[in-house]
Amino acid sequence: MDTGDRLLTPGEVAALFRVDPKTVTRWAAAGRIGSIRTPGGHRRFRESEVRALLEGEGMLDEVDQDIANRPRNEGPATPSGPGSSGAGTPGMP
Repeated sequence: MDTGDRLLTPGEVAALFRVDPKTVTRWAAAGRIGSIRTPGGHRRFRESEVRALLEGEGMLDEVDQDIANRPRNEGPATPSGPGSSGAGTPGMP
């Protein structure tokens, strides 16, 4: 088997792109990266396609822009919920 035909797991692809494996699964579900399903239903990715994407020859350019433009989650600015006034310790009356 040629190394270009090797199949990678979502975790292996995620490590190459330095993202969470769930992100790779979302890319596949959105059609931004091709995947193959095993008989057990798991996703696998062709190494040759992943390498091409890493070199900038694919559809993930759109994804990179989405990630770059997305604000980082820094948590809630103020506490919310019943009885909270926005001041003091969250969850304390």
